[in-house]
Amino acid sequence: MNDSWPVILVILALLLIVGLGAAVVVGLGRGGGRHASPKRPARSSFRQGSDEDEPAPKKRVAVVINPTKFENVASARELIRRTVSGHDDWDEPLILETTAEDPGVGQTRAALADGVDLVCAIGGDGTVRAVAQVLTGTSTPMGLIPAGTGNLLGRNLGLPLGLIGGIDVALTGRNRHIDVGWVTLDPDVVHAAGAADAAEPGDGAEPRDAVDAPEAAQGAQVVEAAEASDEGHAFLVMAGLGLDASIMHGTSEEAKARIGWGAYVATGAKNLLGARFATRLRIDGGEPIAHTARTVVVGNCGRLTGGITLMPDAEVDDGVLDVVAITPKGIVGWAGVAVHVLAKRGRNHPKLDRYRCQSILVSLDEPQMVEIDGDVIGHAKDVRFDVRPKSLIVRTTAVAAVDELGRYV
Repeated sequence: MNDSWPVILVILALLLIVGLGAAVVVGLGRGGGRHASPKRPARSSFRQGSDEDEPAPKKRVAVVINPTKFENVASARELIRRTVSGHDDWDEPLILETTAEDPGVGQTRAALADGVDLVCAIGGDGTVRAVAQVLTGTSTPMGLIPAGTGNLLGRNLGLPLGLIGGIDVALTGRNRHIDVGWVTLDPDVVHAAGAADAAEPGDGAEPRDAVDAPEAAQGAQVVEAAEASDEGHAFLVMAGLGLDASIMHGTSEEAKARIGWGAYVATGAKNLLGARFATRLRIDGGEPIAHTARTVVVGNCGRLTGGITLMPDAEVDDGVLDVVAITPKGIVGWAGVAVHVLAKRGRNHPKLDRYRCQSILVSLDEPQMVEIDGDVIGHAKDVRFDVRPKSLIVRTTAVAAVDELGRYV
């Protein structure tokens, strides 16, 4: 037994050598562990050439600016560029100036043809209206930067009145779909026939219930955009005839620049007792309602400059037009109307009738001057007003202000 231990030692040594050799071979086969093994290609290697590493294309805004609203147009243009460049996701703006021949329609069409993402209007109510007329029915939103005297749409929407604040809201705000009013002068429509057969207007003429008229509009068929005449005109705030149009026509740009909206008051005082006119109103194709009026106003917004609310029920996105027929004879009648409006009393007054509708035809015995958003567009004996519900996208503040009734303010 003692002679066998060297053999045992040799066998153990051989086993040890074989074991060490096997361990070395296995270790070499594994390439030194998991850190030395061939790696799976990194996930990022599959993404080479993908869009994830490329910056998103910048959006572009077109700015239609009325140069007559600025003493230094070059400074205004530079301020616009600097303000837009402060937003990293917006490219260099396309700035287009209006002219006496084109208040903004052609410029807006050119901007759309250029493929811009947003069109801003910088000017008075006329500039805003021209831009909106082209954008109505499109998916391109409008930014509103007031620079005129009235700025009524901006005030009704609660937008900032400064240029920088207005541009910031246009670039970063939310989209709001609003209604657009449409005016057609002397339209060739079927329901215009027969208007002359209506009862003769007079102070004793009994109008249709002005309170019940809004409910009648709810079931009326909405006038589609395609039905409006190509010669029609868009309006965003208010349109009117009679005294309303005479005031707009008689107020000079110089007076507005010098004393602001007070210029309208001065002109209105001169025309307050002008001749009344006979008119018949057809609400949503109904029977004619006779009035002897000083003015007829059709509105998409209710609030005027100075916080005066002429149409308390008007909202820019309710799909309805609000109509006011004002019929006082003299100063006493006007005083009663003024107190009624300023005190925000009930909707009815002996010399002020309100209606709501989606379409109204105003027929006159003699042609009257017609204005839309402060611009006189001509004279007519028949004037049709239609609404295009929520057909214009306007950029508004990211968080909308709401009044106690839950309405946007």
